[in-house]
Amino acid sequence: MSRLLQLAAVLLTMVSVAASAQLVSPKVKKEKKHKENVEWLWQYGPPPADGRENALVLDPRFRPFLAQYLTAPQTFWGSEKTGYKPLAETALDFLSVPDKVIADDNRYLSITGCVFRFCPDRGLLWVDLGLPQPLIVFSAIDWIKDSKTTIEPDAEYTLWVFSNRAIDPAQIPAALTRSVARWTAQPSSGSTVIQKIRNAILVDPDGQPHPIPPASIGANTLTQPQAQTQTEQKENP
Repeated sequence: MSRLLQLAAVLLTMVSVAASAQLVSPKVKKEKKHKENVEWLWQYGPPPADGRENALVLDPRFRPFLAQYLTAPQTFWGSEKTGYKPLAETALDFLSVPDKVIADDNRYLSITGCVFRFCPDRGLLWVDLGLPQPLIVFSAIDWIKDSKTTIEPDAEYTLWVFSNRAIDPAQIPAALTRSVARWTAQPSSGSTVIQKIRNAILVDPDGQPHPIPPASIGANTLTQPQAQTQTEQKENP
């Protein structure tokens, strides 16, 4: 009988220990939000990196970068019959002839270029590197084909703006509007004519378009001399 009592006591002790173990909550490690690794872009921006625009486009990380962040559907580059290109490939087309890489405020990069053999169609890739999850914006100036020819001063264009996160049309980042203002105040390569932005369309990551006044994002808000002066001040502080 005493052995049975001893065995019962042992079993009760084991059950008690097991129950206590279940009551102790396991320590769960909180996942920290890590800053996404896009810092490699910075090597192409600040001085003395001037003149490395071609190297940026050819960097093996550039295409995957575009594919990761530019995923919204687009319906301006291509056609219903032939199909529309993915946004990342569209951006690459609009930056295929590199123009400039400009750094602003130790935080923002503005990467510009144009379409091969048709520089009136131009692209701007703007990156805010000061955020844990960077804000990436691709803007395209696209010629409105039923307007004047691109060599005429009255030719008109649509500005398409895509981002990796939705941007409130009423709260467009000031640094982005400054970059667009500087960009649209410069003529396309081989031209002296400032492009006239008739329409501006802000597109959400899910493809929802929002027509906005071109001036609200900085388009055609600077004259060419002002833009040149600002650029010269940055290059020759």
